[in-house]
Amino acid sequence: MSTMSWKLRGVEPPSRNAVSRRWTILFCIACFCAGMLFSDRMWSVPEIKGISRTTRVDGDNLKLVSGCDPSIKEVDEESTNVYGEVSKTHHAIQTLDKTISNLEMELAAAKAAQESILNGSPVAGDLKFSESTKKRKYLMVVGINTAFSSRKRRDSVRATWMPQGDKRKKLEEEKGIVVRFVIGHSATSGGILDRAVEAEDRRHGDIMRLDHVEGYLELSAKTKTFFATAVSSWDAEFYVKVDDDVHVNIGTLGTTLGRHRLKPRVYIGCMKSGPVLAQKGVRYHEPEYWKFGEEGNKYFRHATGQLYAISRDLATYISINQHVLHKYVNEDVSLGSWLLGLDVEHIDDRRLCCGTPPDCEWKAQAGNVCVASFDWSCSGICKSVERIKEVHRRCGEGENALWSAVF
Repeated sequence: MSTMSWKLRGVEPPSRNAVSRRWTILFCIACFCAGMLFSDRMWSVPEIKGISRTTRVDGDNLKLVSGCDPSIKEVDEESTNVYGEVSKTHHAIQTLDKTISNLEMELAAAKAAQESILNGSPVAGDLKFSESTKKRKYLMVVGINTAFSSRKRRDSVRATWMPQGDKRKKLEEEKGIVVRFVIGHSATSGGILDRAVEAEDRRHGDIMRLDHVEGYLELSAKTKTFFATAVSSWDAEFYVKVDDDVHVNIGTLGTTLGRHRLKPRVYIGCMKSGPVLAQKGVRYHEPEYWKFGEEGNKYFRHATGQLYAISRDLATYISINQHVLHKYVNEDVSLGSWLLGLDVEHIDDRRLCCGTPPDCEWKAQAGNVCVASFDWSCSGICKSVERIKEVHRRCGEGENALWSAVF
């Protein structure tokens, strides 16, 4: 049939290209399938050990969650045992936290000392101590704040609550308690006042001399120097400041502080918040009263200055930063301000501020022996030289209580 006849019928004649298109499509499909088969074999991801283990663990977890695994009972028993160890773990964490905190503060103290040496600052003679003193661990260092004019007060303390001679050495060696009178130098260093104190120290051996010029308005500076000197001289858990007209039961003080030894940063005392005195000429006048707000405001909470204690890392902090810590005229306010912005636990213990007899006597008879006794009206024991023996007789813990105490 001719081509013309196909056209006359209205039908296109079959083309050779039509056949070739079909074969092309079939060929492409075959190539695609072959490519898929080839790529599946060549690019299969090898099994990774870590992934396979994770997958198995996830599978086990799915079984436990679904409740289909019979070993879930054993898991419940193990969980119960773990919960039983929570208290022990909490105790261990507290101990570790205190250890880490101590190490951090020791490192900071060492860096500060190194910088001081590199800058050519002299090292005070009081800070030179033996290797045995460095290694010895103490419970507390008690610094009794005193002045050149207070020789009779010191003697009255020696005759009552402060052990003397071999007993004082025994107190340090067996109980880890160091007790020293704390005093600086006179304005004319090496004068008659300094020589008198040096002679007194040669006789009793219980005075810590500070690189500080004595003066009533310099108590805040003296407090900073005391903590810095004490931290450098004795490695203790607590550092205590007490006035020389206050009666103290050392054994009861040690037992009280021992309850807080696992806490890294503690500030212990009789906390108060008295008024900021703006009027000039009155006792405890605050020249910087305007910093505390409007006239008539109260101070922030802080420990009364007759007796307070701070833990080692706080004393180290004061030692390191003593040159930038602001000094208010009232020493107890200054200390409170230094610790106010830190992560510190304030502990208000009213046994550190009992009254003189009959108050402390009644409490002792009730089995609640006071740590310290004084008269609020005098900021210490009124006429302490004459009265402290009577306070000691009626409110003292007894010598046996000190030596039998376990800290």
